[in-house]
Amino acid sequence: MAIRVTVWNEFQHEKENERVRSVYPDGIHEAIKHGIAQLGDFDVRTATLDEPEHGLTPDVLATTDTLIWWGHKAHDRVSDAVVERVCSEVLSGMGLIALHSAHFSRVFRRLMGTNCSLKWREAGERERLWNIYPSHPVMEGIDEHFELQQAEMYGEPFDIPKPDDLLLISWFKGGEVFRSGCAWNRGNGRVLYFRPGHETYPIYYDPNVLRIIANGCRWSRRRLTRPTDACPNPGPLESFL
Repeated sequence: MAIRVTVWNEFQHEKENERVRSVYPDGIHEAIKHGIAQLGDFDVRTATLDEPEHGLTPDVLATTDTLIWWGHKAHDRVSDAVVERVCSEVLSGMGLIALHSAHFSRVFRRLMGTNCSLKWREAGERERLWNIYPSHPVMEGIDEHFELQQAEMYGEPFDIPKPDDLLLISWFKGGEVFRSGCAWNRGNGRVLYFRPGHETYPIYYDPNVLRIIANGCRWSRRRLTRPTDACPNPGPLESFL
């Protein structure tokens, strides 16, 4: 059965900035959609900020196995209702992949319970990403390391809870290092943070980046659906009186 993936993107930079539009003329969401569609049995759709309910209606989320989230300049424009809805779905079993500056999204910060702050520098630096957990499903098919020739630097300390699994560590030409691939369990759902992906660099065309996202969709896909906001009061299975 195909894995049902929804790629969510603010889709603001592409409309306002010609430099971004030249790299992603149809939007970052479309680049990711087409990039991962050829890497597995995926049924991929997209949603953007300016759609009604940001494109994330109850029906859309109920039929999403993994939600990919890209946000940067409009985190505060995501409604309380949608934040609550997405987090509830993750806790009930939906997977979430937070990309790049989605570390500061309201959804990711809510699920992490921390500020998720970090250091950053936009200077088009070379980034080397080290695969430190090659047997993890998200890292399948990825070599010991790979490089991106232009990237925005993210540096430690990264204010996140200790990952259940640490998959990737980045080194930047300026000298910093960063935990660029982190995985957690949250309720019945799985969450992956994957750092690469600045809007002015063609990172979402890179084969290694797309493969990790596709692997992440398989790893985090919805496996169990069970309400997590109920506290039932059942009777005993056996009589003890």
